[in-house]
Amino acid sequence: IWVLRHAFEVVRGKYDDPDDEGEVSHFRALTSALSATVGLGNIAGVAIAISMGGPGAVFWMTIAGFLGMAAKFTECTLGQMYRKVNPDGTISGGPMYYLSRGLAEKGGFFVPFGKVLAIMAAVMVMGAALGGGNMFQVNQAWAAISYTIELDPENQFASSIFGILMLIMVGIVIIGGIRRIGAATARIVPIMAAIYVLGAMVVLAVNYQAVPSAFATIVRLAFTNEGVAGGFLGILITGFRRAAFSSEAGLGSASIAHAAAKTKEPVREGFVALLEPFIDTVLICNITALVIVVTGAYLPEATEHLPEGFFSGVLMTKIAFESVMPWFPWVLTACVVLFAYSTMIAWCYYGERGWIYLFDHFGEGTGIRTVIAFRLTFVAFVYIGVVASLDAVIDFSDAMLLSMAFPNIIGCVILLPMLKRTVDDYWQRYKGGQMPMHSATLLRQLKK
Repeated sequence: IWVLRHAFEVVRGKYDDPDDEGEVSHFRALTSALSATVGLGNIAGVAIAISMGGPGAVFWMTIAGFLGMAAKFTECTLGQMYRKVNPDGTISGGPMYYLSRGLAEKGGFFVPFGKVLAIMAAVMVMGAALGGGNMFQVNQAWAAISYTIELDPENQFASSIFGILMLIMVGIVIIGGIRRIGAATARIVPIMAAIYVLGAMVVLAVNYQAVPSAFATIVRLAFTNEGVAGGFLGILITGFRRAAFSSEAGLGSASIAHAAAKTKEPVREGFVALLEPFIDTVLICNITALVIVVTGAYLPEATEHLPEGFFSGVLMTKIAFESVMPWFPWVLTACVVLFAYSTMIAWCYYGERGWIYLFDHFGEGTGIRTVIAFRLTFVAFVYIGVVASLDAVIDFSDAMLLSMAFPNIIGCVILLPMLKRTVDDYWQRYKGGQMPMHSATLLRQLKK
């Protein structure tokens, strides 16, 4: 919390140096990472949390969001500290690199231990990219569209057309790498977030008298036994689970995108990264929760006809918006598709970093030379995700996402002393006025 102001200054480009090593700006690194986290977890995940643990679960989602800011700061700073510059000038980073490189600095047992953790992280990020970051996203996007236009989601012809269109759209962006991904998400993420938040604000404005009582309900039920998931402990666990799904804090995935940022100060990018859980979980998830609570969309009489499963969360949110704006489900569907699309292109980048790390073991540069194979595989899975049944795939991808946390958190805890020295050095120089704006940035401001 005490570095939020400085974090926003860095995102605005106050300290940007175009000559720093890296591929994208601080802002584009942030939007690339946000595009993987701002998505169905904000629309459906919040509704699922409320249906399982009651409105009180949202309180614990918020607490988890603040804790996630610290986790994101840790892993993304480490991602910058131990990133690798490839022969072609591109950047590879993430848990695979700081687990292997960082622990290797400690020597002895930590050298092979770090290598094992890194390989685990690489395999799991590839599995999560193909499953939860791809097939699940496009499947839910098609489900949202088919429900809105009242079309059978199992219609093979229509689903195939949608799959081909998404395949082309995703392929055009991901073949270009992180620079094109950063450019695309820098446009998509602010637009889709603005559309969704604006719609939510309209609902809250119409129900403005119920907003204070909604806040009171969320806080009151956070400490009671009224949650259907098993009382106070069940409410707490439900809130933390949905927050982890929404923000991905602790998984290490965001550090892959932030490692590509142009900067010579790793801590600076860590400050940028901690904004993600704040935007994603503390702000957007709470807005969704308020919309659901003030409209009563979570009550049994409103949800008794909804199907079981993850998609029921999207429908619950749809009911909330529809109560004020009957036409808004069309806008909500567009948001779901955009959220899914941005998540897919970001997770492809995450998965290919895992591919590069693994295949570099067969020779320096092998990973980057063969990465097109993973990109083509990812594009093929876009089509499969629309036409296939995903129950088993969803279970698999959820397991991969969960499993990513284990090697990442273990490595981060071991590397904390190194991180603390780097943070203390940066903050001392910053408070001492030793980090003036870069000359190019200062010149731009003077021209304005």
